[in-house]
Amino acid sequence: MAEQVVKFKVFRYKQNGSAPQYQTYSVTVDEDTTVLVALQMIRYSQDPTLAIRHSCHHAACGTCGMRVNGQEVLSCVTKVLDLGTSTVVVEPLQNIPLISDLVVDMQHFMNRYNQAGMPYMRRSEFNPGATVPDGIDFYHRVENCIECGICVSACPVAGSDPQYLGPAAMAAGWRVVEEPRGEDASDVLAWVNQDHGCWRCHVAYECSEACPSDVDPGGSIMNLRKRLIFGGGD
Repeated sequence: MAEQVVKFKVFRYKQNGSAPQYQTYSVTVDEDTTVLVALQMIRYSQDPTLAIRHSCHHAACGTCGMRVNGQEVLSCVTKVLDLGTSTVVVEPLQNIPLISDLVVDMQHFMNRYNQAGMPYMRRSEFNPGATVPDGIDFYHRVENCIECGICVSACPVAGSDPQYLGPAAMAAGWRVVEEPRGEDASDVLAWVNQDHGCWRCHVAYECSEACPSDVDPGGSIMNLRKRLIFGGGD
């Protein structure tokens, strides 16, 4: 496919008192150009003040989550021409404090995990007969969630209730309840069993629809409700 010139209408915000605004740039793209690469091209050749966050470029780190044409995506795997529009609107994630331009403050998001003491990684029980390489005491199991914040941005409840625990944290809570590995999951059940917890969810499933890792946080929240109702904790 031949190269095309696409306009990017990018949300801009700086913590200097000026009002947020949109700035338009023209970028030449081809069939392989992703939104993230296009933004990097803008930063390198047109506007070095544009603030973006990225790392892996292959949907593993979750740092490049943003809203593109009104939908939450990982910009590193979202190809520009696949969007089918001549103008691409790029905005930061919603429901998470904004730092600058397309960069949001993930500390608030990560703090939700700490409230119930849930681990980011857990010691793996898979392949018990496997030989552990030198220098490693044991394998870790990395959960599917990449902590990108996309589900929180897509969640309508998170936009109206700042105390809502949020789909990502409660999905992590369900993983602990579903697979406690000898640990007491009652603290997690007590944590989600509150007004701003699993009962606050409106069952919109926008979080599951947007999740780039197929974690299905909406389904996890419903499973927490079932456990609390039919045999979980109080």
